[in-house]
Amino acid sequence: MMKKLLSMFALVTALGLGFTANTFAEDAAPAAPAATTAAPEAAPVADTAAAAPVAAEAAPAAAVAAPAPVPNKGDTAWMIVATCLVLMMCVPGLGLFYGGMVRQKNMLSVLMQTFMITCVLGILWALYGYSVAFTEGNAYFGGFARAFLKGITPDSNVATFSKGVVIPEYIYMCFQLTFAVITPALIVGAFAERMKFSAILFFMVLWFTFSYLPIAHMVWFWAGPDAYTSADAATAATATAGFIFQKGALDFAGGTVVHINAGIAGLVGALVLGKRVGLGKESMAPHSVTLTMVGAALLWVGWFGFNVGSNLEASGFATLVFANTLLATCAAATSWMFTEWFFKGKPSMLGAASGAIAGLVAVTPACGFIGPMGAIVLGLLVSPLCFTFVTKVKSMMGYDDSLDVFGVHCVGGIFGALSTGILVNPALGGTGVYDYVANAVAPYDMVAQMTSQAWGVGTTVVWSGVVAFIAYKVVDVLIGLRVSEEVEREGLDTTEHGERAYHM
Repeated sequence: MMKKLLSMFALVTALGLGFTANTFAEDAAPAAPAATTAAPEAAPVADTAAAAPVAAEAAPAAAVAAPAPVPNKGDTAWMIVATCLVLMMCVPGLGLFYGGMVRQKNMLSVLMQTFMITCVLGILWALYGYSVAFTEGNAYFGGFARAFLKGITPDSNVATFSKGVVIPEYIYMCFQLTFAVITPALIVGAFAERMKFSAILFFMVLWFTFSYLPIAHMVWFWAGPDAYTSADAATAATATAGFIFQKGALDFAGGTVVHINAGIAGLVGALVLGKRVGLGKESMAPHSVTLTMVGAALLWVGWFGFNVGSNLEASGFATLVFANTLLATCAAATSWMFTEWFFKGKPSMLGAASGAIAGLVAVTPACGFIGPMGAIVLGLLVSPLCFTFVTKVKSMMGYDDSLDVFGVHCVGGIFGALSTGILVNPALGGTGVYDYVANAVAPYDMVAQMTSQAWGVGTTVVWSGVVAFIAYKVVDVLIGLRVSEEVEREGLDTTEHGERAYHM
C-alpha cells in the first residue's frame, strides 16, 4: 500500500508541477507584485470604476470621512439564492449522483453520509470553522475572533472584490459554509461501499479542521480591495493574507480549496482502505444511472451558485462567470462523449454525466479569469485527460477509487488551476489580473503566473495528502476504518443504518 501511495504522489506531482518545473528557476513572484495582485475573484475594471475612487493623496485632516458602504439589496438577494443553490449541490445533488453509481445495497448509506456530513460540519463551521478560515491570524490559519460567530450582526458587512462594495457578513458566512460541507462530502465517493459510518464522521471532522480550513485561509483570506490604497498599504495588506494568496495564485471558486483538496484526500483514502471485496470478480455496475443523471443535473444547476456566487455581486461580471460555467460544461460533456465513443464504441449516459462534472471542476478556478472561448477550450481538453485517469491510470496503478473522485476532481482541478494561469492572458480573451493600486489590469507574465499557480497546486496536494493520511491512521487506530467482509457483502444500508433504499 505504501508503494502505491508513494507512486501516486509522484504521479500527482508530475501532473501538477511537471510542465511548469522550469518556472521555479525564476524568481517566484506572482504575475503582478504580490502587494497589488487581485483577489482570487478579481473585480473587472468596469465594476471597480463604479466604486468610490481612492484619493491619490491623503485628504486634509479636517475632511469628513466618506460614509461606510451599504450592501446593495440585489447583491444580498443574489447571495441568498446562490447559497441555496450550493446547498442543493450537496443535498440532494451529490447524494443522488454518487448514490446512483453504487450498488443498490449501498444507496442509502451514501445519501446518509452526504446528508450528515453537511449537518455536522455545518455546526462546526459556525463554532470555529468560519473564524479559522476567514479572520486574520497567520499565513496558514486564521484566529478565533469570529468563533461562535462572535461579533456578527445583521449590520456587519464584508468586502467583495470591488472597492466600496460590501455584502452582509451573515450571508457570506452561510455561503462559505456550503463550500465547507460539500468539499468533505466529495471525498466519500473514493471509499464508497466499505467504510464505517462512524469512521467517516470522525475522519471528516479531523480533515475539515486541519486541511479544509487552512487551505481555504491560505487561498482566499485577504484584507479586501479597500485596503489597497497605495503600494505601501498594499504591501502591508498582502502580508496579512493567506500563504497561497501571497504567492499570487488565482482560484476564483475553489479549484484548489475544493477539488484538488478533496481529490487527494480521496486517493489517500482509497489506498489506505484497499479495494472493495469482489472487485474484478463481481459486478460493481451502477444500480441506477438515471439517478446519477438527475444528480449530475442538480449539480450543474447548483454550480451556477457555486461559481457565479463567488463573484459576491450581481454585476455584469457575474454574467461572464455564468457564461464560462455553462460553456465549459457543455464542451466537456461533448468531449467525453466522443472520447468514450472512440475508445469504447458506444457513448454512455454515465460518461456524459462524468464529462459534465469534469468540465465544471476544471472551470471552477478559472471561471472569473477567462473568456468564453477559453472556457470551451478548457472543457474540450479536460475530459480526455480525466477519461484517461479514470479508465487507464486507475487500473494501471491498481487503486480502487470507487466513484473516481481523484480522476475527476483532483485531475480536473489541477488541469483547471494550471490552465487558469495561461487563459487569464488578455491576449487569449482572459480578464487579466487586476491591480487594485493602479486600478487597472496588471501586465501579464506567463512564467510568473504559472509559477504562482504551481505553488497553489503543489501546496494543496502536499498539505491535503499528509493531513488525510494522518487522519485516516488516527481513525483506524481509535475506532477502525473499514467494515468487516461480512458487513460489506450484505451492504451498508441494512448493517450500518437498518434501512433499505428500496422495498420492492
